[in-house]
Amino acid sequence: MMMTKLRIWGGAGEHGRSCYVLEGKQHRIMLDCGVKKEGTGQYPVFPPQEAERLTAVLLSHAHEDHSMALPLLYKYGYRGEVWTTKATAEQLGSYFRSWHTYVESRGGKLPYDERDIESIAYRYLEDEAPSGVWQEACPGVRIMWGCSGHLAGAVWYMVDMEGKRLFFSGDYSRESELLAADAPEPNLADISIMDNAYGMDIDPQPVKLERLRAGMGQILSSGGHVLLPVPAFGRGQELIVWASEQFPEQAMIVEPDIWQGLQRLSRLKEWLRPEVPARIERVLHSGRIFVPRDAAERVRLLEQNAAAMIVTGDGMMDSPRARWYYQYLSDHPPSAGDGEGSGKSNHNGVILTGHTSSGSFGKHLLECADQNDRCIVRHLIYKVHQGISDVRLMLKELPGKQVVLVHAPKPQTDLVRDELMREGWTEYESSVKVIHSLEPGATLNV
Repeated sequence: MMMTKLRIWGGAGEHGRSCYVLEGKQHRIMLDCGVKKEGTGQYPVFPPQEAERLTAVLLSHAHEDHSMALPLLYKYGYRGEVWTTKATAEQLGSYFRSWHTYVESRGGKLPYDERDIESIAYRYLEDEAPSGVWQEACPGVRIMWGCSGHLAGAVWYMVDMEGKRLFFSGDYSRESELLAADAPEPNLADISIMDNAYGMDIDPQPVKLERLRAGMGQILSSGGHVLLPVPAFGRGQELIVWASEQFPEQAMIVEPDIWQGLQRLSRLKEWLRPEVPARIERVLHSGRIFVPRDAAERVRLLEQNAAAMIVTGDGMMDSPRARWYYQYLSDHPPSAGDGEGSGKSNHNGVILTGHTSSGSFGKHLLECADQNDRCIVRHLIYKVHQGISDVRLMLKELPGKQVVLVHAPKPQTDLVRDELMREGWTEYESSVKVIHSLEPGATLNV
């Protein structure tokens, strides 16, 4: 008798290329198909012939590390649908364009072409059933979804297939400033794939936001500009709203794609916390926020607005525009008279609020942070994933007989696994029997 298996083709033991397959006797369900943003891109490790054997593909959200390898499936013969939300499908075009630019900028070439991207056939979850309700994906396979609080359109999944049940958290956060998160109903899964991107980090969002507020305030009070490089969708829109409320007297320069993302988010009320639409509307009508149309206007806004907050795309700072802002801030430190009071150091600053891959420009700046006293660079996380405290809560609410911790390098994952086992999560009376720290290429019997 063939056993149900979980194949790890990316995402465990690393940050990036999320890709998992639940494989039974009749069906093979893929969850995500992303890339790792290192070098010219690293793709899931599945053999090409496996693509045409898939029954269905479930996509959690649009970020590159979950989605940018989808066209490979169609290149290799998959002819089924990608189940996802309308908001996610709408965002993917922007990410495909950005990924193409990123790969070419490093002298690489995409392993698929435009025809493969256009071949992707989407099936919209919300057209089939609301969140928290089981629906049939195909005969013998049921799925359930819910909002994961990571990005508008981002979801978690429950899959019921051939007598086995799998839970996939996607990228999950209960602590978004703007986004609602659905808590999965208590249910014992045979296997759970849980976001643990922050490893042993126990700090809740309020602690992180206070550090971010203090870090930004220090630079702004010295008369310096603060650059916040962010992804096109998600964290950037959250930081615009939060920062405009924290520093209401400061000017903010927001690049057009990020601003358009906020406008789009204002229309996606089904993904937002109840009080959030009013907060977004206040920001959209603020007289302190400026959206530059071209390079000349960027320079003019920087010259006219002392101590401005700047929000630009690309959280790892590999894009030409993010690099341009850094160079400008390095070349134009605030004058000694710009700060409030005497005795203050005067500098501009860059604050990175998310993951920075090895080889990225953002990582390079962090490693050389002490070499430029005119533009300081700091890493202050804005929470959009889970750390060990969140994993504990998820294990309590939604235990799995086997749990696979994902989205962080293996040494960090090992520490979390070992700590949870020391705490007794896998003892005899517990529902959780095994907590795994794995790497791409691993296979588990479910």
